[in-house]
Amino acid sequence: MSIKKKIGLGVASAALGLSLVGGGTFAYFSDTATASNTFAAGKLDLSVDPTTIIDVDNLKPGDTMLRSFELVNGGTLDIKNVILDTSYSVTDHGNNNARDLGEHIRVNFLFNIDKLDVPVYSTTLADLSSMSPEAVENTWEHIFGDRWGSTGLVAGSSDLLYVQFEFVDDGTDQNEFQQDSLNLQWTFTGHQTDGEER
Repeated sequence: MSIKKKIGLGVASAALGLSLVGGGTFAYFSDTATASNTFAAGKLDLSVDPTTIIDVDNLKPGDTMLRSFELVNGGTLDIKNVILDTSYSVTDHGNNNARDLGEHIRVNFLFNIDKLDVPVYSTTLADLSSMSPEAVENTWEHIFGDRWGSTGLVAGSSDLLYVQFEFVDDGTDQNEFQQDSLNLQWTFTGHQTDGEER
C-alpha cells in the first residue's frame, strides 16, 4: 500500500474516532433543581397516673373506695378516644367459691367531682371484662366523647377521672369470699384523631 493511501486511511480513521467521541458530547442547555422532603410521624403517648389506681385489703361487703386517676397525653398527637380493656384474676384462699368475686365488685365511673354520687356508667368487673370489644368501644366512645367533645384528649394535656369501687353487699351469705383476693388490670388504649388534609 502506498504512503498516500496509508496517510489517507489514518486520517479517515481519526476523523471517524473524533466523530464518535464528538457525537456523544454535543452541547445543549440544562439546569437542575433539588427538593428535599421530610415525613416525620407524630407520637401517641397515653399514660395513667398513678399506675396503681387501687390497692386495698381487709375488705368486707358494703365497702366503697373512691379513687382518682389521670389519663395523660404526653405525645405530639391528639387522642380522639380512649378504650378500656378489663381483665382480672381471683385467688380463692378457701377453695370454696361457687361464685366469682368479680361479680360482686361494682365499678362506678364518676367524672364530676361535684356529683360523686351520680355515676356516668356503672357495672361489675365481671360484666366489664366480658364485654365485646365493640360494646366497650361504643360505651367508652360515648362516655369520653361526651366528656371531651370534638377535641379528644389534646396533646400535652391530661384529664382527671374518678372511679368508685364497691364490694356489693347482696344480702346473702358471702362467707365464701373471706380472705379471697382479686388482681385487676386495666389497659387504656388511645386512638388517633381522623386523618386530615395537610
